[in-house]
Amino acid sequence: MNYLRHFGLREAPFGITPDTTYFFACRAIQEAFNTLLVAVSNGEGFIKITGEVGTGKTLLCRKFLGTLEASWLSAYVPNPSFEPRTLYLALADELGILVSPNLDQHQLLKAITRALLDLARSRKRLVLCIDESQAMSLETLEALRLLTNLETEKRKLLQVVLFGQPELDRKLASPSIRQLLQRITFQHHMRGLEENEVGAYVAHRLTVAGFTGRSPLSAGALRVLHRASRGLPRLVNILMHKAMLLAYGEGRWAIERRDLRAAAADTPAAQLGKWWWRLGFGRAGH
Repeated sequence: MNYLRHFGLREAPFGITPDTTYFFACRAIQEAFNTLLVAVSNGEGFIKITGEVGTGKTLLCRKFLGTLEASWLSAYVPNPSFEPRTLYLALADELGILVSPNLDQHQLLKAITRALLDLARSRKRLVLCIDESQAMSLETLEALRLLTNLETEKRKLLQVVLFGQPELDRKLASPSIRQLLQRITFQHHMRGLEENEVGAYVAHRLTVAGFTGRSPLSAGALRVLHRASRGLPRLVNILMHKAMLLAYGEGRWAIERRDLRAAAADTPAAQLGKWWWRLGFGRAGH
């Protein structure tokens, strides 16, 4: 990509694929990360991490899994929109359990239980991370709760981390799965970045990608970026990528407010309210 050479970059700094190399520990992310570490070390059965689309839940999940010590085994389910039996099959596959596809749900649960007991005897612990968990049906959530009934006299055999959008909270409020809600002992809601954090986030990603020198973003451009993205890391990435392409197209190194405004206008999820234009920020040259 030509604009990489223009800005002196080794690689594209603002991709939207979660990459732990670019993990940025702002306050909100660090608080969520600390919640995970404390909850898992305490042996809690259920942990819940929620946040709007684009707040970095998947990246946080991958970073968390990458920091687990050797005594931990992990299982990751990225898209749990399936029936209870399929959830058990997915977990069995993550655990390396060879099971017949003809096994019924009860037999699958017994096979998983034996594997978890074997892990406990080997002083191993298992954490199951489920991404996009708001997509789970009530029946599958209840089947997941049954898994966390498995325990020794000392601790749970399985710990579960639910990563999901705010819709997950509404689903968990259903009376039919109130027992699961009562078992969530640690939770955290992820927020967007503050304006100063957006600047630090952009600088961090540019540095990781090989950029040197002062930030190409002016204070005014940073304000537009923060407003348009609402501090959501995914939107920051999309807007910065488009703005850098625009600057490159005109042979400029600095990224201006008009680049971010144009990027926001081309991004349906971004927002720059009409008040922005009424205050005069939409006029050419600003």
